[in-house]
Amino acid sequence: MVERLVPDELWELFQRVVPPAPTRPQGGGRRRHGDREVLAAIVFVATSGCTWAQLPPCFGPSGPTAHRRFTEWTAARVWAKLYRLVLDELGARGELDWSHCAVDSVNMRALKGDLTGPNPVDRGKYGSKIHLLTERTGLPLSVAISRANLHDSQALIPLVDAVPPIRSRRGPRRRRPGKLHADKAYDHRFIRAYLRRRQIAHRIARRGIEASSRLGRYRWTIERTMALLGGFRRLHRRYERKADHFAAFATIAATLICHRRLTK
Repeated sequence: MVERLVPDELWELFQRVVPPAPTRPQGGGRRRHGDREVLAAIVFVATSGCTWAQLPPCFGPSGPTAHRRFTEWTAARVWAKLYRLVLDELGARGELDWSHCAVDSVNMRALKGDLTGPNPVDRGKYGSKIHLLTERTGLPLSVAISRANLHDSQALIPLVDAVPPIRSRRGPRRRRPGKLHADKAYDHRFIRAYLRRRQIAHRIARRGIEASSRLGRYRWTIERTMALLGGFRRLHRRYERKADHFAAFATIAATLICHRRLTK
């Protein structure tokens, strides 16, 4: 189970970013569970959607232990560092296509907490939103969360700016796509002006003139990636009151989606 959830390639990358285990006082104390077993338990929670208390005992660490380690690693930005390493490996192998990218978002219900708000498409019930930027083949380059009532256009600039400098097979690191495709929710002058400043060509559906469906041949890849996010049941509904914890699960999902390409 552990080797299936955390294959050797992912474990090697994780070892490069995980902080060292604290030294134990001599003369006793319970055995510290291995990081690989705890990571497998966290991945199981992310994919199955179970609560920490429902974590099966076959992993070794208990639910509270896995949650405590998850909190420690989130504070240490382990998930963001691991995501960056996976993107670097993809870039070094030439698996990232920067010719054009796509942007979209998805809503989900949430308990009241950080970065939640009334969802305008769900009868005003509280929720959060995941924003995603993908390259041409659908691999996520950047992921972010916000309250459900934040307009998509307000999240695009931070999302594009959050793309890290990623290794390339040849040449310097890259963080700017050649072209961006977006639906008419992003049809605003300040968006177009920002993309021109960044020297990013754009194809954004114009409100009242054309339908977003005309961009389907370019945006179907991000729709597929959104469907892949649905495979992580912990993202179906937000149970975490802390925004950092929910963002961590979203980053874990994006990391695993990218890592699957490495193993093909």
